[in-house]
Amino acid sequence: MNQYGLIGKKLSHSFSKNYFEEKFRRENISAVYENYELNEINQVVELLSPQTNLRGLNVTIPYKVTIIPFLDELDETAKKIGAVNTIKIDPVTKKTKGYNTDVYGFKQSIKPFLENQHQRALILGTGGASKAVNFVLNELGIPTLFVSRNPTKENEISYHEVDSNLMKSYFLIVNTTPLGMFPAINDKPLLNYDELTSQHLLYDLIYHPTETLFLKEGKIRNAQTVNGLSMLKLQAEKAWEIW
Repeated sequence: MNQYGLIGKKLSHSFSKNYFEEKFRRENISAVYENYELNEINQVVELLSPQTNLRGLNVTIPYKVTIIPFLDELDETAKKIGAVNTIKIDPVTKKTKGYNTDVYGFKQSIKPFLENQHQRALILGTGGASKAVNFVLNELGIPTLFVSRNPTKENEISYHEVDSNLMKSYFLIVNTTPLGMFPAINDKPLLNYDELTSQHLLYDLIYHPTETLFLKEGKIRNAQTVNGLSMLKLQAEKAWEIW
């Protein structure tokens, strides 16, 4: 029986296992999907050994970037982005190829909400998911600025640098950090939420809970809010296409 799975660090909150198991039942597919919690990324070597029946893996926090050296090949988009969330394993050669379906999921899920005022975007976080978000927004012609706890690059600023002027000129804010994810639902990015208006669009890649504190802060100030559930489903279906 073909095996698929998810690699990450803490996966008790994960949507993928239930999603794919339900898909396999509904479509009468003979396959299993497991969560593989790895304390260190080098544990993936054993998981990818030729003896397994693994045909594909999803990759989540915090391994979307550090998985790359363990793969045989990357598709062009994943190579440009520098992050992988889907791995295809050839059933004969056992060669591994990395893809990024976050790009498809994010692009398709955010496009219906973009309006004329969303000319520039703040991306909260600089991890693997932020790379896919940045790639999509650049494709859509929306300049980006990263906000990080520890800014080190030219296009990165710290949270305390997000002042009133920035909030009034960046009407799209995308949270790619795990702040607010279950079980730490009382966490949120450190922003001056009182600067939000009905012109703002807040997009959170988190889907559990369905409304994070980040989104709640936007909602009470009449900002438009979107969670990551649609993106998650879209990227999962694209991963299945690849497998």
